[in-house]
This record gives sequence, C-alpha cells and structure tokens, in this order.
Amino acid sequence: MPTHSGRSNLMIEGNSEFEMKHRSARRSRCLAVDLLHVNLVRGEQSVLRDLKWRIRSGQRWALLGANGAGKTQLLKLIAGDVWPQPRPGTQRVYHWHGERSLEPLGVKEEIAYLGAERQDRYEHYGWNHRVATIVGTGLQRSDVPLRTLTTVERRQVARLLRRLRLESLGQRRFLTLSHGERRLVLLARALAWRPALLLLDEPLNGLDAQNRQRMLAVLGKLRRSSLTWIYATHRLEEVPAGVTHRAQLSAGRLRTGAWRGVRKPAQRVAGQRPKRNRARASMVRRAPLIELHSVWVWREGSAVLRRIALQIAVGDCWVVHGANGSGKSTLLATLLGEHGVASQGTIWRRGYPPGTELGDVQRRIGYVAPELQMLLPRKMTAVETVVAGLRGAHVLDGAPANGERLAALQALRRVGALGLARRTLEELSYGQTRRVLFARALARHPDILLLDEPYTGLDAPLRTRLRGLVETLASAVLTTVIASHHRDEWPRCVTHELELAGGEVRYCGVLRP
Repeated sequence: MPTHSGRSNLMIEGNSEFEMKHRSARRSRCLAVDLLHVNLVRGEQSVLRDLKWRIRSGQRWALLGANGAGKTQLLKLIAGDVWPQPRPGTQRVYHWHGERSLEPLGVKEEIAYLGAERQDRYEHYGWNHRVATIVGTGLQRSDVPLRTLTTVERRQVARLLRRLRLESLGQRRFLTLSHGERRLVLLARALAWRPALLLLDEPLNGLDAQNRQRMLAVLGKLRRSSLTWIYATHRLEEVPAGVTHRAQLSAGRLRTGAWRGVRKPAQRVAGQRPKRNRARASMVRRAPLIELHSVWVWREGSAVLRRIALQIAVGDCWVVHGANGSGKSTLLATLLGEHGVASQGTIWRRGYPPGTELGDVQRRIGYVAPELQMLLPRKMTAVETVVAGLRGAHVLDGAPANGERLAALQALRRVGALGLARRTLEELSYGQTRRVLFARALARHPDILLLDEPYTGLDAPLRTRLRGLVETLASAVLTTVIASHHRDEWPRCVTHELELAGGEVRYCGVLRP
C-alpha cells in the first residue's frame, strides 16, 4: 500500500510491514523538538517559566502535573497552537528531514493532537459528519472533509475502525455519539493522520473501563514503532505500557528524566461497590421529586433512551452507570430538561405544574457535565460564569449585582477556586474550569444535583476534595444523581443505582450488595 509524503501507514497496515518501512525511513522522518528558556503567559498568569525540554524521535513521554500546572498549554505550544513569550534566548526548534526550523510552519501537519478542546470544536462548529468521514479527515490531514474518500481510503478507514472495534459506529453522525465514543473516534482519526509526533491530552477521559483498556492496548502497541508521543494524565494507573521518559510540571516549571516507573495508587478491585448505606436505603421513601414514565428520547433519528421508568425521591443519592453509548449523559440532560420526551412518555417534577417555564425549573437544578463546560463562553471570568448560572443562563446579560457577585465568590471559595475568580475560562485548565462548574452548580442552592462524569480532568487531591463535598451534601439529604465510569468515584452514601445498556434499563433500584 503506498504512502504519501514519506508517511507510514501506522495502525492501517500490519505491524511487521509498518516496522520494516519505518526503520528504513527513520533517519529521514525523525521529528525532534527543542524547547529552550520558554515562557508562556496567558492573560496576566504566568503558565510556563524558563522551560527546557529536549524531545527526540522514538521517545514516549508521560507528562504529569496537577490541575493548572500547564500541561495542556505546553502541548498546545509544542503543536504550534500557542506561541512562547518573545524573550532573549527563547527558542522553539523543530528538527525535521535534516532541517532546523524555529517555527511550526511546515512541521505542524506532522503533529496529531487529541484532547478535550479539539473534541469540543466539533460541537461548537456543528461538524456532524459520519464517523467514517471524520476518521477520513485524518488521512487528509484536515479538520473538515476536503473531498470524497477514495475506495482505497474507505478501506483504510474501515480497517482502522475494525482494529479499534468501532465498526458499528461507522455510519453514525458524530454528534449523536456519547462523550466517550467521540473520544475513541478521534483517536482513530489521530492514528489515520499517521503523524511523526502524537500529543495525547487526558485521552481516557469519559471512557468506560472496557474502552480504557482498549485504548491503552492500542497505545501500548505503538511502542513497536519509532513514533514519538507525549501522554498527559492525572491518573498514574492510566499510563500506557512502553513509556520511556517522564516530564513533571509544577508551578510552570518542568523536570524531565527517564521513566523508572512509579508506585500506582491502590485501586478498588474491579466490580467492587461502595458499602451500602443501610440507614438511608432502608428508610421509608420520602416524597418523589422527579418521576419518569415510559420515557423515550430520540436524537438525530435514533432512539437514545427507551422505555425509561424512574422515580427519584427527595434525599436519594443515585449512581447511573453503563458502557459508553448506553445513554447516561442523555438521561441526565433529560432530567435537566434539555431533551424533549416522545409523546408516549412523561416527566413529572414536584412543585412544577405542566406549562412551567423551563428556565424556572433549571434554576433549581445544579448541573455539571462536559457538554456544559464546552458551551460556556471562553471570554467570561469565573465569577461571571457563576453569576450567569445564578440567572439560569450560559451567557452573562448585564453586569453582576453586588449580591450576585458575593454569592459567586462564596461558591468559588467553597470549591477551593476563589483564586480563579478574575481569570477567564480560556486562561484556565480543563480541571480548573471543572471547579468553576461545581461552584456554578452549588451557588443556586439547588433541590437536586445532576453530575455527569463530574471529576473528569481533575487531579487526585482535587477529586478527593470535591468527592468529599458531594458526599457531605448528599448525606445532608440533597438529592443527587451522578453518572461515572469510575467505581472509586461513587459516593459512599449512595442509596440507589441505575444501570443502562443500549438506552434501556438493566437494573433500577436500591444499591446492590
């Protein structure tokens, strides 16, 4: 099978054929990067300080650091999406095909990037192409389709989808997929890109256990090639096999060295559940807060939820779980009122008679979700984001009143994000923005919390802190519904669980032993 511009057919052809071709072309294809005395400032915040990093072909880096350390900005700087401060001695050097370039132009197309911001662009711009077409843009090295795929390219895409076990999604529209399914499709697209450098920013976020293992297996196989990759993560248990080097960011400064392995944090045994809160689970059910009867939800002509029957009572703490694509996010968004219900089903909400304005309902709901994070304007400050939430809006209409600002600051302090108050969302890391979303949800003093993968993108200390806050609220009889793929994120006070499979209920009731 021919290659284009000397690019290898990584993950499309067989491994042995790829390795033979790649070894013969390795010297001419080496992409190396030198960062010397690099500083980066976003807004008024110093993100990277006097950073030095030498990245050589064939190295496989684990990039570690707490929320706000600068990992995403560092990857974007390497990719050529942001520029370092122009200071004496600063250099960003790319070595490619025996040539040395101080700018990413000409090299940028050899770098593939997978991360939350790139994924969010599809929703923002409405790029709702079929999955096979999205993966095909990797072959064309373009954000959007440049032309119809050739027969050979369609076969390449089909082969890659089969290798990642995504063939059933090939004809689905991208925006109908779950958050995790989208991430897998974009990994396929990145591999179809056949890059010389692969940048992965928290690539396992939003994936269920089976798909996390699938992606780790794919990434582990890449060590057989000379492909260079940098893998940023908060979870040491999610570092793929084959890592050769470690880079640790702290307060904008970088320490690098060989990967010697680290002691991974203790994990729950697979399938282990939180201990059942017998006192709450056995009590007489309180008054119902929300009831769903025979609920169907359709999106883009496909039934995403089918025949859902559910009763959530005041003080319940529910966990919703299931594989990627099972309908968890759609269910929480339906409880929020974002999706209409087909005519044969009904949703009843206590205290809200038929005809109540949706905004009045949503002002009493605290909501945290990746989709909400993507929709918020990046130019708003953290305080403005929380105030907009108090008003039941995504965009702030008019300056905050003194009382609103005070309530927003109190909510930010509650989640440990007071120091972010004046910074815009575009200056914040993904994890820092997630803290702002928590403040936005809690500032409303809600009747119910809807949390969709709420700890995605958070480092371990912050996950622990926010999980403790959620448990405190739930224990104080605040009704809570949380969807999570990670069992260690389930609240200890959980009373009920809902397991979904293919949009239908597999189990609904008190937490099983």
